[in-house]
Amino acid sequence: MILETRAAEPFYKNGFVLGCEETREGVLIDPGDEVEDLLELVQQHRLTMTRILLTHAHLDHISGVGRAKRVLQVPVILHAADVPLYEAVVQQGAMFGLHVEPQPPVDELYRPDQVIRFGHYDVRPHHTPGHCPGGVCLQVGPVGTVGQQLFVGDTLFAGSIGRTDLPGGDHATLLASIRHVLFAFGDEAIVYPGHGPATTIGEERRTNPFLQDRC
Repeated sequence: MILETRAAEPFYKNGFVLGCEETREGVLIDPGDEVEDLLELVQQHRLTMTRILLTHAHLDHISGVGRAKRVLQVPVILHAADVPLYEAVVQQGAMFGLHVEPQPPVDELYRPDQVIRFGHYDVRPHHTPGHCPGGVCLQVGPVGTVGQQLFVGDTLFAGSIGRTDLPGGDHATLLASIRHVLFAFGDEAIVYPGHGPATTIGEERRTNPFLQDRC
């Protein structure tokens, strides 16, 4: 699978381009301020993008959605519980002293047991609230396999966990999402967080100081 990551200031949030190396179909995950870099990667890999997938609707994960949709002309998908947050992106920006344009309407909402296909790969969304009400983990893998690549937004980081002090956050709910959803994928699953480097479920289970004696 083609997998590219880019981040940009001020939040240094990871955006992702995923593509099938055979069919050249792909998906864009969480386009933010690094959106121009992501769009350049789409061209470099000669990909035909099919969807924009959002792990959640905090400002830094959606600020590039409008630009990406204008260029790619594909649907935007989000969890229903985060639609109010998405629609309040201008107000989110004001909280950080930033001017942010309204983003285009969400086209689709994730469904239970949904499978989103691009080329020879499947994406399965899993609801992981706690950092915000509508956070999801996007489980990716070849068609017919148990996907072992997890795009988790801001639920889990290498050596840390998502903050829960923003509106809609809840610490106990976040820990439950990590324990009951993310850890269930097994220690070998690769975690691609919304900020910082990739890690594995096993590494975080063993060493993450926020999870010891809790999960």
